[in-house]
Amino acid sequence: MDSNWAPILLLFGMVCGLSQGHWEWTSWFNIDHPGGSGDYERLDAIQRYYQERICPKPVDVEARTIHGIPATLAGEVVHLSPRLGFWCLNKEQHSGKHCSNYAVRFRCPKGSISAVAPSSWSQWADWGACSAACEQTGVQTRRRTCSTHTQNWEQQCPGPVEEGRMCTGPACATTPSTASRSLDVPVKSSRAEQPAGCELSCAMGRVNADCSRCMCEEHVLYGSVRLQDGAAASKATVQLWGASDTVLTVCDQEGKFRVPGLCPDGKTALKIKKAHYGAAIVTLSVTDSKMSTIEVKIKRSEKPYIRTQPVSKVRREGQAVTFCCKVLCNPPPDKYFWYHNGSLLNVKTHGYDSTLVLRQLQPQHAGQYMCRARNTAGSVKSQPATLTVIALAAPSCNPTPESHLIRLPYDCYQNLTQSLYYNVGKCPAVMCAGEQGPDSRCKDTTSYCCGAVRLELRTISCTNYMLPIKVVSSCGCQKCIETKTIVRGRAIAADDGEPMRFGQIFMSGRKISMTGYKGTFSIQVPTDIDRLVLTFVDRYQKFVNTTKVLPFNKKGGSVFHEIKLVRKKPAVTLDCTVRNTITLGATESQSPIAELEIPPNSFYRQNGDIYRGLVKVSVTFLDPRDISLALAAQSDLNFVNDEGDVCSLRTYGMFSLDFMDEAAMESLNAGQVKVFLDSAQVKMPEHLEKMKLWSLNPETGFWEEEGDFTFIRSHRGKREERTFLVGNMEIRERRLFNLDVPESRRCYVKVRTFRGDRLMSGDQMAGVVVSLINMEPMPGFSSNPRAWGRFDSVITGANGACLPAFCDDQQRGAYSAYVMATLGGEELEAVASSPKMNSNAIGVQQSYLNKLQYRRSDHEDANVKKTAFKINVVKPTPNIPDEMNGPIYPYENLKECDEASFSAGHFRFYRVEGDSYDYNTVAFNEDHPLSWTEDYLAWWPRPLEFRACYIKVKLSGPQEITVRSRNMGGTHPHTVGKIYGIRDVRSTRDRDQLGVSAVCLEFKCSGMLYDQERIDRTLVKIIPQAGCHRESVNNMLREYLVNHLPLAVNNDTSEFTMLAPLDPLGHNYGIYTVTDQDPRTAKEIALGRCFDGSSDSVSRVMKTNVGVALTFDCQERQVNQQSVFQSLQSSPGQSVVNSMRAGQGWRGRAQRDNLLGLRLFNRLRKQRRAQRRQ
Repeated sequence: MDSNWAPILLLFGMVCGLSQGHWEWTSWFNIDHPGGSGDYERLDAIQRYYQERICPKPVDVEARTIHGIPATLAGEVVHLSPRLGFWCLNKEQHSGKHCSNYAVRFRCPKGSISAVAPSSWSQWADWGACSAACEQTGVQTRRRTCSTHTQNWEQQCPGPVEEGRMCTGPACATTPSTASRSLDVPVKSSRAEQPAGCELSCAMGRVNADCSRCMCEEHVLYGSVRLQDGAAASKATVQLWGASDTVLTVCDQEGKFRVPGLCPDGKTALKIKKAHYGAAIVTLSVTDSKMSTIEVKIKRSEKPYIRTQPVSKVRREGQAVTFCCKVLCNPPPDKYFWYHNGSLLNVKTHGYDSTLVLRQLQPQHAGQYMCRARNTAGSVKSQPATLTVIALAAPSCNPTPESHLIRLPYDCYQNLTQSLYYNVGKCPAVMCAGEQGPDSRCKDTTSYCCGAVRLELRTISCTNYMLPIKVVSSCGCQKCIETKTIVRGRAIAADDGEPMRFGQIFMSGRKISMTGYKGTFSIQVPTDIDRLVLTFVDRYQKFVNTTKVLPFNKKGGSVFHEIKLVRKKPAVTLDCTVRNTITLGATESQSPIAELEIPPNSFYRQNGDIYRGLVKVSVTFLDPRDISLALAAQSDLNFVNDEGDVCSLRTYGMFSLDFMDEAAMESLNAGQVKVFLDSAQVKMPEHLEKMKLWSLNPETGFWEEEGDFTFIRSHRGKREERTFLVGNMEIRERRLFNLDVPESRRCYVKVRTFRGDRLMSGDQMAGVVVSLINMEPMPGFSSNPRAWGRFDSVITGANGACLPAFCDDQQRGAYSAYVMATLGGEELEAVASSPKMNSNAIGVQQSYLNKLQYRRSDHEDANVKKTAFKINVVKPTPNIPDEMNGPIYPYENLKECDEASFSAGHFRFYRVEGDSYDYNTVAFNEDHPLSWTEDYLAWWPRPLEFRACYIKVKLSGPQEITVRSRNMGGTHPHTVGKIYGIRDVRSTRDRDQLGVSAVCLEFKCSGMLYDQERIDRTLVKIIPQAGCHRESVNNMLREYLVNHLPLAVNNDTSEFTMLAPLDPLGHNYGIYTVTDQDPRTAKEIALGRCFDGSSDSVSRVMKTNVGVALTFDCQERQVNQQSVFQSLQSSPGQSVVNSMRAGQGWRGRAQRDNLLGLRLFNRLRKQRRAQRRQ
């Protein structure tokens, strides 16, 4: 048995290349669009437009599409030359395709690019005259100029234009007049004292020599600058805010400063700045005192984070559209950029900021729109929003429905098509152009979607009865069905499953929910959220604060996530006056991965005061060598690079820090902590130079760079001399850190999930959480990984899911991966790989399957669970058809993976469940709430509230028995006597009691229909398949039905008929009712309670002795005795309802065509059971 088949997940990486040696890459240029004959990025044109950003003679050139795909992997004919640039001709492309939109960059000698060269600055001018009067303190300044006059001159000339220093005025001459002059209050300047031609007027003090500001020589400003956590902001600069941003002074080690000569007139403003922190602007208050003080607190600077993404929209020609990009950051964004199909839009033409408005739309406006926001800390790009422009005369939706096959009841075999499937049609779930609201809205008030506007009622011939069915006959544009997105889950310990009871859940720094006694939680996702970041905080401090980025179904519905939490390590007591060392990842059998070194007197309180005393320290390390910790990985290990792209990381360990004072009453901070990473623990040499230290932003879920590492050789403890990577960090408001490196070798793996083991296209399930864990291989032994790597999760849609994974062009077996799938916390089963591998069942061509080395988790040990599989992620070989059609896709081919047909290669999971069947007269896909159709016969009357009802039936007999619920309209005039749907379920044996089984059978709940005007009491018939006799009815259920008229007739003891209760009865009645905003969740909870026989617990083990509504005796019958279903097959032309009411059976010989359906059903069931036994 492979010991690595434990639950696993975590972290990995992908980022952009780093400059080395004597060369450096320029920024990316894109000056042409692939219209006309192609895309031309000529060197001479780029040098003409961006002379300061490129050298005269580059030595190399690279190109990529605007989506980041290297030109060599884009599959297009392109030309590259460091002397000429780049060009792509449309006429040279295959199959009439046009060139993509490319960007290029060039490699130049270091220091040759003037955009970063110090020579762009002129020499500093001489110091100006001191502003102080005799024997007073003042300020003198000097300036310099930037020789570059481009729009981005601030980036090309970093640093201040003007700087200042304190000075002292000349000695005063001792005369009677000067000796008696009073300097208590500053006086207004007079025109006679001002420089010639100066129009500046000072309400306080006088104008300085260059007529730039007012000076108050007698006034002294004292200031204190602190960080957000109270620590002193040493080396923070104090500037005079305005056109010149003159640097006045720099804060000392205690964060204090002194500036003389400023006027406290209510107009003078200072700008306080510190690296990695946002600037603070402070205006001096009006005072007549010679001295004033200010206290300033600055916050950590934050990269832009897109809180609300642009939304895709559909418009007709001539209409208008608005796209919005809501960004959060500190400081706020200073500039926005909008792109159309990758090309930058002219801000002067479109006049945009965070909002882009387009009017009088034409077909050429269609395409993808994306925004990029920038502040001093970095940039971020939004996800693209698609604009569809429809011609005025064109239909907004295709009126012809698409094909959609549903399975019929097993006794409705169709001779004409020779199958049990029927095409009911469906409308594509796409947006359309409806009535337009105000142009200025970021999101349309009313969304319009293509949906069924006309249904046609047909009847299907079944075994001695006619089955009604509604078929979509026409599609049109209508208001979209309103849906809600729910994320549910359970927060438990990673080691023993202990729930985090009554824990707090935060989103964007705000508490939004709590976990229950069993650790469960439920959160409705706001409609404007695109990335759900939740932080789980244990109020009892047993577990480390855990931040998770949870995928969800953006089309609505519910998704279940299990949150694994790591226990906090017990605190140890340290003396803060000495140097302390803490190991990370040390065990009896393994050396530590890294060590933390805390210098003496490094701890301080929240108010910034130095802490002196004992410190309680808890350091929890997630070791990637420990597979059991993989499920507790924090966040999704992504970060935003300087260009605004989201990139991935690969971890060598993450650690959480908790420092408390001796009384455990106050959290402490620490400065200048050193991290020593043992280079021997980094098995991939190329990772050593790329290693960085990162911290997690709990509000965005992104990791942000804390610092680089440097190499040293040192003796640590009793070890021999080793090479260490050393980094510095400060423990302030963030307490979770990571040791990460980049990894760019990525692919996609296609996975589909199914309702059962028939594995047919129509049985695919959406809303399943599929997870992939990359494993770091042993050298030469890819099947024996030594540590887990990156973890990714996605939610399946109607066409499956594509999971990112590591792969390698050169070493095809370099990376392996484990894949697993869960639905509502229940693990799905993978297709078997032994005793014989069936490529058709697995879904992959045999030749490719051999390279991938597919193995289900029980391949070597039948006692292991069957809920995962392992593969070697072998990147497909170009020009080999069997490998270019899935299930592995190159990373740049995500679109092909997402849109792959069902016949293309893919891996499969399926749900293990008993024989069951659902039929709805009005077809509805429970995985896609948007597929709901407005009709009186719809099983679910409201798309925003789904109420599931189950009844528990006990059966005495040696065999498992199929039981049917037939659901018809009971009291509503529009539906009385008409069928809503049918449910067939096979009973489950009692594990402890022989000859007894039970079934939890769904029926349609009573209540309002879709028009919300009148209640319908559903007429429900419970019909066992075998020759069963109704033995008893739950007394409380019987009494309820008698007291809530009308009462259904129950003359036939082989069945049970009732008008379904309106009230949500509980287990005491044998009725289980759950209402939820997601249909599958409602059914799962109700079914679990029914199995358990309780109203508050769920189980997958059938308990036949509790919570039962009906009991049937189904003992072996005599040879000439027939069951109800056999009677149905042998009595042509007789109504099922009338025959049951009369309590009569059906006799005669069944028609051969209807028996074909039953035989086919039984044959398929035997085949599925045989596959399971294999």
